[in-house]
Amino acid sequence: MSSSTVREQLNRIIFFGPPGSGKGTQSAILAKEYEACHLSTGDMLRDAVRNQTDLGKRAKAKMDAGELVSDDIVIGIIRDNIGSPACKKGFILDGFPRTVPQAEALDIMLSDRQSRVDHVINLDVKDESVIRRISGRLTHAASGRTYNKFFKPPQVPGKDDVTGEPLTQRHDDSEEVVKNRLKTYHSYADKLLAYYQNKGLVRNIDGEQQINVVNEQVRKYFRKE
Repeated sequence: MSSSTVREQLNRIIFFGPPGSGKGTQSAILAKEYEACHLSTGDMLRDAVRNQTDLGKRAKAKMDAGELVSDDIVIGIIRDNIGSPACKKGFILDGFPRTVPQAEALDIMLSDRQSRVDHVINLDVKDESVIRRISGRLTHAASGRTYNKFFKPPQVPGKDDVTGEPLTQRHDDSEEVVKNRLKTYHSYADKLLAYYQNKGLVRNIDGEQQINVVNEQVRKYFRKE
């Protein structure tokens, strides 16, 4: 990567936090405003599988077997995307890295491009809040209207406000599944945060606040031309 391209990469950000902390929401808002690419590991893996790339085929084999996608596959997908034209002005990583080896590989990858991570924004949300945010989600399948039985309940429990039709909950959003996802998150979170704390890169944000308040606090770490 040329020095001019490095200078154009104004924002090199990692969003960190538990599932349901708002990483995806904040990443999407800020990526659009600051012309940075939003690299969501989950989305990129699904795209690679759908497009039947070499890495996608390897990832699908792991996923079909019920196994975790290995570090080398995930890192390869990040490498393929982070040097793309869409990331010329910067990137926001969402869901990566998840292990210290992945973080070390990212550092090497960026160093090879004369680049580096600027900030690791840690959205701090209590487990109880995550469970309520995710397990409370309800959807009207036909329209895509969403509710939350704790924060934005329908007028009639379990019914869409407009049509009166039943609302559904994704299996992935069940309380049991959410608790398992949190258990997985806590298995790596402390080690990974310590890695970036030692580099002085972690910026802690209270993710329990309203979306616009969190956004206001996060954006002070972003730069514009």
